[in-house]
Amino acid sequence: MKRSILPPLGRTGLRRLAAPALAAAVIVGTYGGARLPTTSAAERAAAASRFAFTRLALPDVEGASRQTIRQVNPRLAPIAGWVSSVGASIALNDLDGDGLPNDVCLVDPRTNTVMVAPAPGTPPRYPAFTLPLGDLVGYDSTMAPTGCLPGDFNEDGLMDLLVTFWGRPPVVFLRLPDTPMGATGYVAREVVPGGQRWYTDSATLADLDGDGHLDLVIGNYFEDGSRILDSAASGDASMQTSMSRAFNGGGPHFLLWQSAAAGPQPDIRYTLVDPASAGLDHDAAHGWTLAVGAADLDDDMLPEVYVANDFGPDRLLRNRSTPGHLQFTLLQGEPNFWTPASQVLGHDSFKGMGVEFADLDGRGLLDILVSNISESYALEETNLAFMNTGQRDRLDQGVAPFVNRSEALGLARSGWGWDIKAADFDNSGALQVVQATGFLRGSTGRWPELHELAMGNPELLAAPTDWPRFQAGDDLSGHDRNPFYVRMSDGRFSDIGAELNLAEPQVSRGIAIADVDGRGVLDFAVANQWGQSSFYYNDCPACGAFLGLHLLLPLQPSAAGTITRPGHPGVDTPGRPAVGATARLWLPDGRQVTAQVDGGNGHSGRRSNDLHFGLGSVEMTTPLRVDLRWRDPSGAVQSETLRLRPGWHTVLLGWPAH
Repeated sequence: MKRSILPPLGRTGLRRLAAPALAAAVIVGTYGGARLPTTSAAERAAAASRFAFTRLALPDVEGASRQTIRQVNPRLAPIAGWVSSVGASIALNDLDGDGLPNDVCLVDPRTNTVMVAPAPGTPPRYPAFTLPLGDLVGYDSTMAPTGCLPGDFNEDGLMDLLVTFWGRPPVVFLRLPDTPMGATGYVAREVVPGGQRWYTDSATLADLDGDGHLDLVIGNYFEDGSRILDSAASGDASMQTSMSRAFNGGGPHFLLWQSAAAGPQPDIRYTLVDPASAGLDHDAAHGWTLAVGAADLDDDMLPEVYVANDFGPDRLLRNRSTPGHLQFTLLQGEPNFWTPASQVLGHDSFKGMGVEFADLDGRGLLDILVSNISESYALEETNLAFMNTGQRDRLDQGVAPFVNRSEALGLARSGWGWDIKAADFDNSGALQVVQATGFLRGSTGRWPELHELAMGNPELLAAPTDWPRFQAGDDLSGHDRNPFYVRMSDGRFSDIGAELNLAEPQVSRGIAIADVDGRGVLDFAVANQWGQSSFYYNDCPACGAFLGLHLLLPLQPSAAGTITRPGHPGVDTPGRPAVGATARLWLPDGRQVTAQVDGGNGHSGRRSNDLHFGLGSVEMTTPLRVDLRWRDPSGAVQSETLRLRPGWHTVLLGWPAH
């Protein structure tokens, strides 16, 4: 028998061999545990088979000259591409009063126009037209439109349009009664007189003080008074002072409704509220705001406000207001050992680009989705999915009862994100998530330079002369594909946008959602920054049942109470959208799902004011319990329970006569 020529190992030798083996096993195990779950091709294909969309081009402004970059302050000229990266906006709503949200309001940065038109594929009820921005007093080349927010601002039953700008405060275009759809059918009214310079990227409607009238939340980016788009300016122009703690931006602005007039001389008046008097400190009032949202999170029918900021922490403001007096308190999540501070609400250092409230898990609670920059191998932060814990008692302690679960849900990474929306596009009873992505589209990659900037001395950030050049033709996440997230069998979301051929040829900014032809399935539109924008008609091959609600507030008090009828609004049901009203739907399996009438939440995309619930296989004859809560136009909180069968219903909510 041959003997080994190796010496015996002994216990020490065995330990020496075992240690590297154990380390290797730990590394392999850790790597395996850290790998992200994947969805099989078969499951992705099965998920994709539930959806189908036809992409149609949104109309262009004929004969208008086009640009691909903005004229900016000479100090900003080296980074004109960066400064020119926002301004595309899209809204879907019922602007012509035919009972369907089949009208488009599109802000196109290529032409600096605000165009109103029938949605593609719907009947040509009127010619497309642009709002007469050039007729505004003082309007010049240092200003550009950035958003279009539909709403009945003067409460006459006609849908008006708020246009936001870079370079000036917003303007409301009030719809004139008994006039055809067209540029002459609107009259412009200043929201804030006096020639101020604002740089607004988002706006939403909400009854902030509970008086029964809709107020405005405006999100401004650059500091008020700056001359960003003035190519003849001789003064300085400042950028952010930090990539994660910048408090030299425009921040949120609050405008309280004061009075309105209807008829041939319509009018609307607001009061601009000092943020400090409303409870905001300097930092909360001066973020670089890209998105705003409002939703009631504590069931008092006063909407909380979410402010999504670039270059710094987002803000969740609890609403403690009374009629005529705004008062907010700051809510923040609680850091813990398992969650980085950057993923805790109010402590985050990420780039808040879009916000959405949605009952993501069907638990009867509103969660918060926040869009961010999450570009792989570039600036890989994370989108945020703040899930509602339901611990409302923590609100009184200043604690936001939300925990980020974006990684566990598969929503953490997508690209350079902007608007984000959740909706049930196949009426399955589960929400899908869509997102607009992309920043600068070109042929010269600039990520190395941006990395240097992001890791450099923050003291250099405010001076644009210390930045690398970002010009036309440069590329930063210019070829991202807008994701379409669908929930899979393991509970995680998976992006099947590639399977659905949803790639946009340009970088996207805003997303609007509506059922444009009343079939009960949701369509959506995408606003692109420097290219033609798109409308996606839903060709769902086998959609489930649905419940749709047009919740309206009456124009006059009545003893008739709440009036409900099947179908869409008509001339026999005059009213205005009941923004902020809550519907809680009880499903046959015992689950509760909730939704609130949206007043324009997000970055630059505005969905219609209707509520839509997918029901899956629920029979069309099944009566469903729906609990409604709303503030009537006097400010009183009302509630009612209805029994409704699947389909669309128009509900004229009660306003008791006194």
